[in-house]
Amino acid sequence: MDTKKFIIDSLNESSETKIKIKEECFDDIISAVDILVDCYKNGNKLLLCGNGGSAADCQHIATEMMIRLSHHIQRPALPAIALTTDTSNLTAGGNDIGFENVFARNVEGLGNNGDVLLAISTSGNSPNVIKAVEMAHQKGMKAIGFLGGNGGKLKSIVDLPIVIPSSNVQRIQEGHITIAHIICELVENKLYGN
Repeated sequence: MDTKKFIIDSLNESSETKIKIKEECFDDIISAVDILVDCYKNGNKLLLCGNGGSAADCQHIATEMMIRLSHHIQRPALPAIALTTDTSNLTAGGNDIGFENVFARNVEGLGNNGDVLLAISTSGNSPNVIKAVEMAHQKGMKAIGFLGGNGGKLKSIVDLPIVIPSSNVQRIQEGHITIAHIICELVENKLYGN
């Protein structure tokens, strides 16, 4: 393997994916901001779920909402809960009701009408994320999907699919956190900016 070529190719692919996001996801990013601003203005919260690297993104995004992203904006916490962090809950759920149900169970227990679920899946086909979206709809919640590839099964069941235009998992994950930062900063500004 040519290490130098690999690095250059990876950086080029990442840059090209970001340009495609700008071209293909622009309006969806604006719609996601609007959904979250309405959610928070109405006193509701954000729940997040995903697996693996997407689980880590859930924690990252929830933290940006709860603590803050922009250090130049002083604001109260924006309620956000990553459903990926409680090992006792996840392992009990996996053992007792099946791993495919762990996120749906938490949406059932924590979700309320008017809340938003951010469902993150690079393939769009994660069974436990699909069930979480189905439960969110039963609870009167909106669901935003951070997806990749062709959007998978989630594309047709979330209220707002944001599909990163790549089939490379690394590029999809990079795209997810990039748009998450943009969305978080815009939500902060719309709610608490000058």
